[in-house]
Amino acid sequence: MLNSQKTIKASRRYPILNTYVNALSLDETVAEVEKIIAAGVPTQHVVVNASKVNLMEADPKLAEIVNACPLINADGASIVWAAKKLGVPLSERVTGIDLFQRLVELSAEKGYKVYLFGAKEEVVSRVRAIFEERYPGIQIVGYRNGYFTEADEPQIVADMAASGADMMFVAFSSPKKEYWVHKYLNQIGIPFVMGVGGSFDVVAGVTDRAPKWMQDHGLEWFYRFIQEPGRLWKRYIVGNAKFVALTYRYKFSGKGE
Repeated sequence: MLNSQKTIKASRRYPILNTYVNALSLDETVAEVEKIIAAGVPTQHVVVNASKVNLMEADPKLAEIVNACPLINADGASIVWAAKKLGVPLSERVTGIDLFQRLVELSAEKGYKVYLFGAKEEVVSRVRAIFEERYPGIQIVGYRNGYFTEADEPQIVADMAASGADMMFVAFSSPKKEYWVHKYLNQIGIPFVMGVGGSFDVVAGVTDRAPKWMQDHGLEWFYRFIQEPGRLWKRYIVGNAKFVALTYRYKFSGKGE
């Protein structure tokens, strides 16, 4: 059974493919996050891209978890492209890493408490140090690497629940992060919990983000692909082809209307 979500779903929410998207700008999304924190109800946030849509198509449980989230942002240019094909009024994307970094900045401004969870120990500790140097006075009330056993989880969850954090960022890959956050969301009790994938690695300088011109032209996926073609060819080459086929299937079947 899904965790009960008492929060009201964010505004301008539209069905697209096998999921939903909130057609919000970055600033509008931040405003919604502040409402979530003020409400104090544990809330799972997700971003969607072509890869996640493909995973959801093959995994109904994952689709159920994602679609129960009150706030869903379009992370990938692929979702903006699909929106145009399906007549969904989505004009821009809100990438996970941009939202993550903006919320960390906001936490320093507003006094929100932050918990960082995931990646290697040297990476997450480096991210903490970078943020503390960049934003003097920021309250990072807890951090932990993403390497643990199932037996470790009760203590991890207890530490998170005791941290008093207002927002937590979880640097796992999909679908692990969606399943893990869903499983423990209510026990953790943190108002806003967001999966950020490999964003810790980018902040720590372990991996590079695509140049701005590639971001603006929807080519971040290609930049990542050329960095690790052996590992990512299936996700991006095969996966993107599957996503395009899925979009046209929805378009011509009328499901996307």
